[in-house]
Amino acid sequence: MRGGQGPDIFQSTDRQAPAVPTVDSQPQASAEAPPQPQAESDSNKEPSQHVKKEDQEKKGDAPQAKDGEQGLNPDDSAAAAGEGQPEEEEEYDDLAHPYDLAGYQKLSKIGEGTYGIVFKARQKDSNKLVALKKIRLNLHEGVPTTTIREVAILKEMNHENIVKLVDMIQRDATIYLVFDFYEVDLRKYMDTLKRPGLTAKHIKSFMHQLLRGLHYCHSHRILHRDLKPQNLLIDSRGKLTIADLGLSRAFSIPMRTYTHQVITLWYRAPEILLGSPHYSTAVDMWSVGCIMAEMITMKPLFPGAAQIDQLFRIFRMLGTPNETVWPGISTLPDYNDLFPPWRAADLRASLERSSTSIELPDSAYDLLKSMLEYNPVLRISAVKAEEHTYFYDDITMLSL
Repeated sequence: MRGGQGPDIFQSTDRQAPAVPTVDSQPQASAEAPPQPQAESDSNKEPSQHVKKEDQEKKGDAPQAKDGEQGLNPDDSAAAAGEGQPEEEEEYDDLAHPYDLAGYQKLSKIGEGTYGIVFKARQKDSNKLVALKKIRLNLHEGVPTTTIREVAILKEMNHENIVKLVDMIQRDATIYLVFDFYEVDLRKYMDTLKRPGLTAKHIKSFMHQLLRGLHYCHSHRILHRDLKPQNLLIDSRGKLTIADLGLSRAFSIPMRTYTHQVITLWYRAPEILLGSPHYSTAVDMWSVGCIMAEMITMKPLFPGAAQIDQLFRIFRMLGTPNETVWPGISTLPDYNDLFPPWRAADLRASLERSSTSIELPDSAYDLLKSMLEYNPVLRISAVKAEEHTYFYDDITMLSL
């Protein structure tokens, strides 16, 4: 990826799932940890839905995590977080198999979705906790496309802020993907915090880690395409890890048409909402901007109920875009000259009214605005965002 502010635009490529990386050692807990979660709240959670593969291919919609479930749901996620409930023994017979899965001890079931089940398990040799994702295979269709894509992409990824694929086991008509285990994702973590919520230091650290991981993805020609708090895992040291790569795509020049609706609605970039068949790394940056705003206020920035409601929420906050601020917008399939002409609100003032008592520097809001730029060509790139002055006006806040 080039270092300019405008993102590169690329073409999807299909890849076969290669061999799997080896196990990485589990990090030790640090004395300086994030604020400890309290009782979990049910507020501000994203609507849940699981979409069958056939419907996904037709509608192009991204599956969303169930309420209270780890952000990495069994359908398209990379690892699992959260506390599971013990299951009856007969449901775990496959985990006690004398050969293929003898290296893992079942602990609890974390979640279940269209394509499989995720278990919390323990690796017997290392005593390490892992997330064991059991993929159901359709005898007629074979391995789900999202699973093939996820394994292929994760094999290429080697970064501390990208979830690690520990192992892959195939037996009969079943595939097991083994991932590092995390207790919580960012959404669940925020939901269980007492007010005032995340501190300025944690917002800066989480944002820097997120941008480092995303820069790595983009530099390896990977669009994540489904960034949201549920897909960002947090460990006891405050380390953030990007997961849920089932909707990711490898890309290269030239640009081609991509799936219309891929990113969960609340974090979906305006070019996708307006029907653009071509998009770039800028869609991930819009999602990061929405996530940053959510960390500031502890609630979603644009919690739309439907696509038009999502657009209008964006327009009311940022102003209704036109050809002046976004050349070419009028050519997008779902653009309408009759959109209400809202004027932009003061983003900083709006967020500060919604936040508890957190104070952020001017540089933080400058970065946020650059990620919520309407024009994808002008939207800041991950590499430029990672180098933003916000992160270096006080570098002591980058580590927890």
